[in-house]
Amino acid sequence: MFKTYSEMMKFDSFKERFLYLKLDGFIGEDTFGSARFINQKFYRSNLWRRTRSHIIVRDENNDLGVDGYPIIGMTLVHHINPITYEDIVNNTAKLTDPENLISVCHDTHNAIHFGNATYGDPQEDYVERSVGDTTLW
Repeated sequence: MFKTYSEMMKFDSFKERFLYLKLDGFIGEDTFGSARFINQKFYRSNLWRRTRSHIIVRDENNDLGVDGYPIIGMTLVHHINPITYEDIVNNTAKLTDPENLISVCHDTHNAIHFGNATYGDPQEDYVERSVGDTTLW
């Protein structure tokens, strides 16, 4: 099934968007193996850097583009439909198509790829820290 950003945005909650993007069946697959240098070259390209910046601005640096879920720390731009060696070699539209990209934090990215077994599902509700929230009694 080909997934899209537009389809994902029909879901309001973080949990629904996460479940839509979760890569069941892709767990543990090694996409590039010994040809990993190919995708690393792509991720260092000016084309990717410009695309990445555009996506982060579009998503307002929110995890899965959900208002109220700001990404603290490094923002990753995730390919909704995983890219392959052939995509990079053939420079397919899948690499930079905004319909195939979403901003995520590191934990969300790992949970999408590796599921519950390693990283668990992200929490549904984000709770803002406040003064005194660590008081024991």
